[in-house]
Amino acid sequence: MENNAIGSIEEEQRVRKAKKFNLWLGMIGMFMMFAAFSSGFIVYTASGVDKGLKTILPQTFMYSTAVLILSSLTMHLAFKAAKNSALTKQKLFLLLTIALGIAFLFLQVHAWGLFFAQGITFINNNASQSFLYVFTGMHLLHIVAGLLVLLRCLIGAMRGIPQSNNIFRMDLAAIFWHFLDLLWIYIYVFLLLNQ
Repeated sequence: MENNAIGSIEEEQRVRKAKKFNLWLGMIGMFMMFAAFSSGFIVYTASGVDKGLKTILPQTFMYSTAVLILSSLTMHLAFKAAKNSALTKQKLFLLLTIALGIAFLFLQVHAWGLFFAQGITFINNNASQSFLYVFTGMHLLHIVAGLLVLLRCLIGAMRGIPQSNNIFRMDLAAIFWHFLDLLWIYIYVFLLLNQ
């Protein structure tokens, strides 16, 4: 009986290590994808076909960056609360993180509206400007995935899943969310430098 319990604990640890490894592999893949977009943009604009973005990034991007940085803080506080078994605080900070993630999403869609009002569409005579939609659109898809991960954590906390499972879920969610925040900062700085 005792050997079965030890075996199941070891199996659970192996599964958790595999899940965390897969998360890191996925994040490396995402980073490589955005590095490829960056390289494609640089090569395309260097070819002289277009002269770059020919637009000033909207202030909305600065606000959305601040919102995402704040969401990293609330995510950190949610994870810290989970580790301290402060379930009420964990749920509160998770809700705040989700709300900030949704606010980021709406700010990005608003920025697209501003681009559209300037005549900058995905399909236009300046393909460099199309990269604005590629960078921000792909990041938004990952934000939606991150929001689903956070929602799963919140549901788990509300249902009172075992503490070890709760902490593991929160650990993976925090790593992924912080990665998305850093990825956005990279995208924002890259676009600022190339506007």
